[in-house]
Amino acid sequence: MTGTPFLKMHGLGNDFVVLDARAAVFDLTADRRRAIADRRLGVGCDQLIVLEPPTERDADVFMRIYNPDGGEAGACGNATRCVASVLMDERKTDHVTVQTIAGLLDSQRTGTGSNGLPVISVDMGPAQLDWREIPVRAACDTNHLPIGAGPLQDPVGTSMGNPHATFFVADADAIPLAELGPTLEHDSFFPERANIGVAQLLDEGRLRRGLVKRKADVVLEGGTLSIEWLRDNHVMMTGGIAVAFKGELDRSLLS
Repeated sequence: MTGTPFLKMHGLGNDFVVLDARAAVFDLTADRRRAIADRRLGVGCDQLIVLEPPTERDADVFMRIYNPDGGEAGACGNATRCVASVLMDERKTDHVTVQTIAGLLDSQRTGTGSNGLPVISVDMGPAQLDWREIPVRAACDTNHLPIGAGPLQDPVGTSMGNPHATFFVADADAIPLAELGPTLEHDSFFPERANIGVAQLLDEGRLRRGLVKRKADVVLEGGTLSIEWLRDNHVMMTGGIAVAFKGELDRSLLS
C-alpha cells in the first residue's frame, strides 16, 4: 500500500470520503480537502469525513466534517450513521457515540434493510428553532424566514448542529436547486451559511407548519429516511448506509 486508504460510503445517496486519522494526523489544508472532494479531479463526495481520537471520555470517535469547498461543518446525520457503522463493525457492538464539534451523537444499529445493508439510527439531539440558535442575522419567526430566490420563498429555519433553510414546494423536481442553492447558502442573512433544501409534501399530517406528524418518512433519491421528533425535542434519524468501495488516495492529493 503506497497511498492513504479511504472508504467511500453513502447514506441513502448522500456520499462521503472517510479518512482514518486516529493513528496518524493528516495535514489537510483547504486546498487538499477541495481536491479530494472534486468529482472529476479527486474522489468526489458531498462531504469529506476525518476520524480522529475522541476528546471526551464518553465518545468512541471524533468525526470531523468538511464541505466540498474546504470549510468545516458542524454535524451531519447521514455521515454520523456511516461512521457509526464503521465503529460498530470494529468493536463488534450495536451502539457507539460519535463526537462532533456540535456535540455527542448516540448511534445504534437497529436492524437490516431489505437490501441486506445495516440500518443505523442516530440521536441528532434537540431541534434548535430560535433565530439565535440557527443562526440568522436578525430576529424573526423561523417558521417563515424572510428570504427567498425565484420560486423558493418563505422557508423554515432550523439547526441540527448546522443551519438549515427548508423551502416547501409543489414539485421538488422542478426546482433548479443547483442554481439557486449556492446563492441562498451564502446570503448574508445566514452568518454561518446554511444548508438549502426543498421539500414536497406527499401525505398530510401535523407538525411545525401543520404539515406532518411527529414521525415521518423522508423520501430521498437514494432511499427513505425515518425521522422522529421526540417529546423531549430530540430528533431521531434512521436509515440504511452502505460502503460503495475502498481505495487509496494518491500522494498528489495530499501534497
